[in-house]
Amino acid sequence: MPAAVDITSGREERQAGVIIAIGVAILLAVTAFGRPPSGPKPLLDPRQGDGGVSTFYVWDKEVPGSPGELLRQEPLPENLMLANASKGLRVLYTSTNGIDGKTPIAVSGAVYFPKGKPSSGGWPVVVWGHGHTGVADVCAPSWAPRQQRDIDYLNAWLAEGFAIAATDYQGLGTPGGHPWGVLRAEGYSLIDSARSAIAAFPELSDSVILIGQSQGSRAVLSASLLARQYAPTFKFKGTVATGVALAAPASLETKAPQIPVPPRTGGGANARLAVESLFRFVALDGKFDPADYLSDGAKLVFEAARTGCSAAIEKAADQNGVTTENVFKKNPEAAVANAAGYLRFPRTSFAHPVFIGTGLDDVTALPQSQYNFIMAACYEGSTVEAHYYPGQDHSGTVNASLVNSMPFVKKLLAGQRITSNCNTVTPPASTR
Repeated sequence: MPAAVDITSGREERQAGVIIAIGVAILLAVTAFGRPPSGPKPLLDPRQGDGGVSTFYVWDKEVPGSPGELLRQEPLPENLMLANASKGLRVLYTSTNGIDGKTPIAVSGAVYFPKGKPSSGGWPVVVWGHGHTGVADVCAPSWAPRQQRDIDYLNAWLAEGFAIAATDYQGLGTPGGHPWGVLRAEGYSLIDSARSAIAAFPELSDSVILIGQSQGSRAVLSASLLARQYAPTFKFKGTVATGVALAAPASLETKAPQIPVPPRTGGGANARLAVESLFRFVALDGKFDPADYLSDGAKLVFEAARTGCSAAIEKAADQNGVTTENVFKKNPEAAVANAAGYLRFPRTSFAHPVFIGTGLDDVTALPQSQYNFIMAACYEGSTVEAHYYPGQDHSGTVNASLVNSMPFVKKLLAGQRITSNCNTVTPPASTR
């Protein structure tokens, strides 16, 4: 594999005039205020699943203080390529720590380019927020092969002439804990994956769509809300979210009509998520000790999560008889309360149209919860196009939704009006 290429001395711009304008602006800013503060060199924390990946992921210098800057790139290995891509790159770029909201950090990801020649304006970009794969660095999708569901989904977008900017999220692949579910961390990672790709590759358009599943659905919805303040010049057209996870009422306060949401129970995937939530608590509070709260069997699942990914963690949960009912010996209620503010959507008034796809057989992101989120967004005046998919579970909804989400996106890019269907969305029939 060719050596990684570091890109730290500037970017190619499309026109000489742009270069001059940016240079003047930087000169004035540096003269008046000094250079943007850089971030500290990252430190590995095996307690939070760090390690097991190549040195590409470790930026061993101070991190530049300008978010959305491409630091380095290298070709993706063949086993991580997508069939409909002409080229795929592993990338490292700058972003902002979503926990403290200010510290510059490096985040990893991938960029895929479609086949053929771009139009005069460049290829439009879909910014992909992936579903939860784990918390260990080795679970980063730019390092480990994607599941077939996501391969099929991303290939569908490439076939339609979209480039893909696919973040790994903060701390997944790169040093530091992966605070999964922390909205600002995931939203910043998504926005800056797009900004860095568009700035670095002139064949990409600045027409951007956010697309995400499960964990990624919350990430893209967060990014669409955060962009107004965090990246006001970020030109995205809309958002596509499927399997909207952990939405209302736990992470959203609203005056919109809401329906009861049954609790999630059982082993396997849900027990895994309960154990992995403790990594989030460690990322938010370095003094938090998971051993104080986990049952003996769940401690083994936690150890599996430090070095393995979703399938291995679920296997450990099943082998040790760990379920959502017996995962904790003591309720981490203080940590849950501390994390609540990081997980709650501050509002649901989206400035751009939002597509939400819900599988009616989803037992991970329950349809009742997704309905409540849709109603909250509608209540606050958002343009929402919502679709139900009977017979589809959490995973199946991703590709089943393409029949509706692809036309939704093409209408956005064509400048056509999206008509909200808030008034016709009814409560979903129970899946239990």
